[in-house]
Amino acid sequence: MESEDRQTRKSNLRLLFEALVVGLVAGIVVGSFRWLIGQTLAMWQKGYQAAHANPALLWLLAGGVLASVIVAGFLVKQQPHAGGSGIPEVELQLQGKLQLAWWPIFWRKFIGGVLSIGSGLFLGREGPSIQLGSTVGQGVAQGFKASKSDSRVLLATGAASGLSAAFGAPLGGAMFIVEEVFHNFSPRVWLNALAGAIMANFVVSNVFGQTPVLAIDYKHNFPILQYWQLLLLGAFLGLIGRFYQWGLLNFSHVYQKIPVLPRWLHGIIPALILVPVMYYFPGYVGGGNNLILSLNQIHAVNVLVLIFLLRISFSIVSYDSGLPGGIFLPILTMGALLGAVYGQFMVDLGLLDQKLVVNLIIFSMAGLFSAIVRSPFTAIMLIAEMVGSLLHLMPLAVVSVAAYVVNELLGGVPIYESLAGRMQTKEDNDYVGEADQLTISIYEGSQLADHQVKDIAWPDRTLVRVIHRGQKDIIPNGNTKLLAGDLLVLEIDENQRGLVYDKMARLQEAKE
Repeated sequence: MESEDRQTRKSNLRLLFEALVVGLVAGIVVGSFRWLIGQTLAMWQKGYQAAHANPALLWLLAGGVLASVIVAGFLVKQQPHAGGSGIPEVELQLQGKLQLAWWPIFWRKFIGGVLSIGSGLFLGREGPSIQLGSTVGQGVAQGFKASKSDSRVLLATGAASGLSAAFGAPLGGAMFIVEEVFHNFSPRVWLNALAGAIMANFVVSNVFGQTPVLAIDYKHNFPILQYWQLLLLGAFLGLIGRFYQWGLLNFSHVYQKIPVLPRWLHGIIPALILVPVMYYFPGYVGGGNNLILSLNQIHAVNVLVLIFLLRISFSIVSYDSGLPGGIFLPILTMGALLGAVYGQFMVDLGLLDQKLVVNLIIFSMAGLFSAIVRSPFTAIMLIAEMVGSLLHLMPLAVVSVAAYVVNELLGGVPIYESLAGRMQTKEDNDYVGEADQLTISIYEGSQLADHQVKDIAWPDRTLVRVIHRGQKDIIPNGNTKLLAGDLLVLEIDENQRGLVYDKMARLQEAKE
């Protein structure tokens, strides 16, 4: 027994070392990705500024943007899973429903992302950064010849490291992976994901400095007697979030009805729209972090509304074109705009002090993210890290929960899960693969809690190997009672991982 414990500790330490390697490499890769996007966008903005003095230059710029999206689209044509955000692919890979070779995705996502995001389209770098990190995790796992179980942990670690490097938010990166992507709070997952995320953040901090990505100065506490405003704001964000979910999931049908353009050339449409937008409003393009930092200087509600309408419509058009790029940062930008709209409107009515508008801008980023992505813990932690302040967690939580609840009541669904559901994945019906493992948590009130192993309708050819309960490992038999909080290690067929994952998710649903 002592020998087994020593072997387990040795295995865990080896995995932790590999996770740190993933974080190091992901930090270098995503840091370079982030820097190149910034430099490319700055180059385009200077070009459009020069075009005001030389209008003929505008034609050259338009040709350059079209060439960029055509090249990016061609890369996606070669490897369709290199397009879009990449987060749905990571989810499906961790569920066992999708298998991808890491290198063909890696280099196409990197180049295509720089071309499309750097051109100024309303796309974020965080989704591609997560996928780039996940491919790094796959590559490192392959290099170390890791087991299937460890390979998935390293893939999740790479994804967390990618988000951490993109935003300088290691806690938010690790939380996003376990809450939204991995759907599993297993210590093996969150510990290694956090270690990799910290390493990645250390790397990028040496390049971009330690200043938070959204270093917004807000020193005034939001008054308790004004918390009713937070509930109204949360409801408002939940409603808008539901509309955005609907638009993002349905506008792709419009692209499908365009007969003259093949799918890989759909990026031409947002590129053509981008040219006049970039020419007249260069400060409003891209992911939106610079716009967020300037919002507290705009006090006209009508101007804020127009900017928001531009952002939400062009975000949907840009993302549904299929080009490499995410919606993570665009969601935060739209949330900030909605906070500014609501706050300034209340100021005009005499119901809010002007100095508190900046608070609502920050709270609304977390609220809209919570409503659309359906990950409130990640929203709270991510915004706290990006802004660089932990002084206002309570109002952040109030807005996030209110937005989440309203979106739920309106029939909203997690956006990344919905995007993953639109992808066609293969589920084999034959059990011909090698033995694999699936770790699941037992939730309070689920159909698994408080039942004996023998009473559960387990998926075919599924064996409960170990139950992790606190500090103890239990080898179960048919009479072993499952408790809420247990971590189950299931032995399954590798080719049935996705099928078993779905069946176990249904068993995790609350008892009627």
